[in-house]
Amino acid sequence: MPSRIDLEQRRKDVIEAAFRLLVTEGLSGLSLRKVAAESGLNIGSVRHYFDDHRNLLVAAVTEVGNRMGKRLTRYPTDALVGLAGEPAVDALQSRLEELLPIDEERRVESIVLTEFIVAARVNPIFRPVTEQMAADMRQVITDALHVLDVPDPAEEAERLIAVLGGLVLDSVTPHGSLSVERLRATLRAHLRSVLVAAPGADAAPTDD
Repeated sequence: MPSRIDLEQRRKDVIEAAFRLLVTEGLSGLSLRKVAAESGLNIGSVRHYFDDHRNLLVAAVTEVGNRMGKRLTRYPTDALVGLAGEPAVDALQSRLEELLPIDEERRVESIVLTEFIVAARVNPIFRPVTEQMAADMRQVITDALHVLDVPDPAEEAERLIAVLGGLVLDSVTPHGSLSVERLRATLRAHLRSVLVAAPGADAAPTDD
């Protein structure tokens, strides 16, 4: 058992080293040799876990998706039942912030994922993973909006995904360099426009 735990930890260490290099050098600067040096291993040891450069890259982007998905599972959709107005905004914002670079761990994940999404445009090896992550995110958001009684939740989910994508891009690139405070405020403003200003949200009963 100890040897198995060591092997699993060593594999995680290699992926973490790949993350650090992706942040500092981008996808084009990543190689097995650099990952070996970054992780303190020889290249033969790295090849023990990942046959080649592509396998390591696919493992890295898969790990990002697994981490995001694992965090989202802490927020069951049923917990949204009956929420409206500001409580609904609070609950949905907490979920969506798991996908945004609001701390160092999530910032690294956002940078790594952005690198792979861009690479998937011309490199089909990354498309199955990135497309599945996009589909999973779309479903999670659509389900949440449906439970919150948002009209046309699938269409609203598309708009919200576009907002999230823009926030990530502006947060982790020189294009925008949004602060965490501005990122959260912008997301909240959009959610309020959907959940508080939406027809019927927090509406007082009438005598009609």
